[in-house]
Amino acid sequence: MTTPAPFLTEEMRQQAIGVESPPVTIDIEKGAIIRFAEAIGDANPLFNDEEVARQSQYGGLIAPPTFLRSAKAGRPDLPFDIPFERALDGGSDWEYFEPVRPGDRITAVAHVSNITERAGRLGPMLITTVVITYRNQFDQVAATQTATSIRY
Repeated sequence: MTTPAPFLTEEMRQQAIGVESPPVTIDIEKGAIIRFAEAIGDANPLFNDEEVARQSQYGGLIAPPTFLRSAKAGRPDLPFDIPFERALDGGSDWEYFEPVRPGDRITAVAHVSNITERAGRLGPMLITTVVITYRNQFDQVAATQTATSIRY
């Protein structure tokens, strides 16, 4: 059995790291926050009871931390074609810095932070790490998501 030749060269890797997506901006609506909290079964009144939330340290409704999963971030366009047809979500790590509130305008920008190739049972795998930064209208970072995708 022969081992397939590697797909990813060091030059390709260097070209891909740092590539950014176009910014995507969404307006955060109170109803969307409440519906999201209901959909995930989270009864925390900070997410769905404005009267209770006003008495909290936040002074009003905030979005559940996982709410930003519903925000569509753009994808960075790699400067080369990927010959692998299958894709897997390798998971995400999140860091939260500012609460997301109704009326916020959140802008998401994704950038490639790493790309590597490994051998898998079915052949070569391309592993891409993308960091998505979510900023509010005050240019404060609300959250970052470090997402890993696997193509094979």
